[in-house]
Amino acid sequence: MYVEIALISSKTAGMGKNENQIGTFEAKTRLTRLLDRVAAGEQVTITRHGTPIARLVPVRAGGTRQLRDTIAKLKKFSKGHTLGGLKVKDMVSEGRR
Repeated sequence: MYVEIALISSKTAGMGKNENQIGTFEAKTRLTRLLDRVAAGEQVTITRHGTPIARLVPVRAGGTRQLRDTIAKLKKFSKGHTLGGLKVKDMVSEGRR
């Protein structure tokens, strides 16, 4: 079981009325239960004095596989395409001007 913990700011919290919130003390004492809920697909926001500070979210399955597939597709695509004699370094320099 893998769980991703994302730190959030109160500006980007996007707190909805249906979102699960829990205080830091309660989160600490009930961490195992929280992780079970998150593994089942729930998202839980941890608050400190009512201010959101972190969100427990389930990790998306297949993230590594999807990344490898995308890299393979890019490599395959690049074999049939050229820059027509241009150099990437020159194009980068041109873009910085």
